[in-house]
Amino acid sequence: MKKVFSIIIASLALTLLNGLISPSVAQVNSGKNSSTEIIVPLIKDGQAQVIEQFSDPEKWIRHDLWVETEFDSDGDGRLDLVHVDVTRPQQTEEDNIRLPVIYVSSPYFAGTGSGDRQYLWDVRQELNSEPPVRKHVPAITPRNNRPIISESHVKEWVPRGFIVVHSSSPGTGLSEGCPTVGGDNESLAPKAVIDWLNGRAKGYSDTDRSSEVVAYWTTGKVGMTGTSYNGTLPLAAATTGVDGLEAIIPVAPNTSYYHYYRSNGLIRHPGGWLGEDIDYLYDWIHSGNPERAEWCDCNIRDEEMYGNFDRVNGDYNDFWAGRDYLNDLEPLKAAVLMAHAFNDWNVVPEHSYRITEALKKKGVPLQIFYHQGGHGGEPPHEMMNRWFTRYLFGILNGVENDPSAWIVRENDERTNPTPYAGYPNPDAVPVTLHLTPGAPGAGALSINGKAAQGTETLTDNVSFPGSALARAEWTNHRLLYLTPELQEDLHISGVATIKIRLASSKPAANLSVWLVSLPWEEGRNTKITDNLITRGWADPQNYRSLTESDPLVPGRFYELTFELQPDDQVIRKGQKIGLMIMSSDRDFTLWPHPGTELTVDLSATTITIPVVGGTGAYKIVTGE
Repeated sequence: MKKVFSIIIASLALTLLNGLISPSVAQVNSGKNSSTEIIVPLIKDGQAQVIEQFSDPEKWIRHDLWVETEFDSDGDGRLDLVHVDVTRPQQTEEDNIRLPVIYVSSPYFAGTGSGDRQYLWDVRQELNSEPPVRKHVPAITPRNNRPIISESHVKEWVPRGFIVVHSSSPGTGLSEGCPTVGGDNESLAPKAVIDWLNGRAKGYSDTDRSSEVVAYWTTGKVGMTGTSYNGTLPLAAATTGVDGLEAIIPVAPNTSYYHYYRSNGLIRHPGGWLGEDIDYLYDWIHSGNPERAEWCDCNIRDEEMYGNFDRVNGDYNDFWAGRDYLNDLEPLKAAVLMAHAFNDWNVVPEHSYRITEALKKKGVPLQIFYHQGGHGGEPPHEMMNRWFTRYLFGILNGVENDPSAWIVRENDERTNPTPYAGYPNPDAVPVTLHLTPGAPGAGALSINGKAAQGTETLTDNVSFPGSALARAEWTNHRLLYLTPELQEDLHISGVATIKIRLASSKPAANLSVWLVSLPWEEGRNTKITDNLITRGWADPQNYRSLTESDPLVPGRFYELTFELQPDDQVIRKGQKIGLMIMSSDRDFTLWPHPGTELTVDLSATTITIPVVGGTGAYKIVTGE
């Protein structure tokens, strides 16, 4: 008796049988003799289920190849090749089954360079001065495993009827080219792989390009996912508008390298990597062909990066604009499930927020998942499964009618998000709070503004971390303003904005702003959401424009307005919300010599907070 393989395409007429979707057969392929019937995909509750015949790794076909791109980024006169691996059920070879692809691309698969702090930039630097010379990371000894580049996502998705594909980014591993850290080749490389999966680009079994490889085993429908840099690349690929890329799930993606290494004109480092800049990341991932390494170093790092990244002023320019995916969204048509954490201080949450706000206007299918943890953290498997099942298998599971925002509440597990009608919460309304004096202790934050509140001054001293300044009862190294004690929980959702008028005693100064929940709590049971609500940074020299710094005239007052990082948090009853203004932020900014004074005009300074329920809710909670 012949084996029958059913490739199932669901319709609105799908019915349930024994808890599984039992649709009509859209395609039947006859294969080798067997009495076994395989239903692909096997669907329950709108999700692709494990298929027994696809579950044995010993029966998976695993191979690698090189895909030809449309660029030559290493200057050798030939189009670069991208190294790709494939993991697929053996039935795709024996019985002509075609399956969709889940694809992950990364610059990390072949290994990375030394994280020794001696290779990071020395942050002990006066502002507006040339930085000390940085030592380059030693050459990387790559892990060039063949045929398996990575094992990520394989065990999870292959048994459910997906093929899993990986590729190494240009200039890493066995992929040709140069790493550019956000350059066009990082968008065009995954595009080439997707083109190959759809028969529009050439693949070869080796780098001599003598033997062609064809992806006859796929439907051509592709979904991409990944975390951090690996989450950036799905968005990069989607900005090309490549046909076949149906859905992406970026997790903590870096959507703008300016916003990763700068903040409102200020030189700022990603959390945990004090002293990192784009040239260090280039060194850290450059594991590719050693024969082209010198050319890449000279042309990409030494000429393009050092010539344009501006580690003196921190201004936005064409170099950074070319590495900002917000500028490239017009061609994007893939469905997007965006995931991030509100307490991710490495890739801060504005990276996803700025993209999803733009995508709302485009009208592409969009869902947002936020949790309360730190860097990384995929959406729950069920959410990802429904997304890929809908857009790769074409199963009409109603995912487009699901709530558009899912947020993990403070005491819940990451796998148990709460649905909302949107993010920011549609019921959140900006509430503007005004300052009254209290330095060197704490002043007040109130919805009632009063004239002639005068000025208060802080003295920069990077020796003290922000947590110590928030805990301090008295200190002249920060300014602190507190709301009344909350009588009930207060829910904030969205982006807080500070408008500040200040003067500096020097031509340049760091400006750091924290929104905190006090009293500051420390101990074994302290959660990441207990103390810090959100924060932001800015260079007062960029008060007029992000593209040009104007040295400050000491003693002259300047006005600037900037946003803090997006958040959605319930501040507990019994706490006070504090606005803390300081200069240098020990964990993120440069470390100039202590002594710079910032003087703040209290009457001309406000903080606007997005409160669910608006002013009415705020008044009830604070008793104002």
